[in-house]
Amino acid sequence: MPNLERLRADHADALLAFERANRAYFARSIPDRGDAYFEEFAARHKALLAEQDAGLCHFHVLVDEDGELVGRVNLVDVAAGCAELGYRVGELTVGRGVATTAVRDVCRLAGTAYGLVSLTARATLDNPASRTVLERNGFTETGSVTLNGRPAVRYLCTGLTD
Repeated sequence: MPNLERLRADHADALLAFERANRAYFARSIPDRGDAYFEEFAARHKALLAEQDAGLCHFHVLVDEDGELVGRVNLVDVAAGCAELGYRVGELTVGRGVATTAVRDVCRLAGTAYGLVSLTARATLDNPASRTVLERNGFTETGSVTLNGRPAVRYLCTGLTD
């Protein structure tokens, strides 16, 4: 299983390479980030690290045994003991339990290291794999929502240290 690492400045090149390599794959299920994301990546990476240093977000990358970045798991909009979970794994990593394990590990960190008591998440109805990852990690459905113009489900998890 890949190692979960807190995002650092030296991850920038690998993270950019990961996002570029998986751009078309990710665009099949979520809106494309657009060319500006890639053109302004260095500044964006620096801004994310500043948000993390301020405690507003917690960003993580997944690094495999060969040192390749294969995914990311983020906790954003940290406030009042809650944050929103988001994650993505590369196309070559899908179906190996990596996302399930990474989300489990971040949920534990959220409750222990970051002092959070709950996490929210959203997944579109046409993304059953993502919904399964959330449900395997103790997230329960709390309602319907539209996500990027598509029907989706809102989730909540409160058992962060279990």
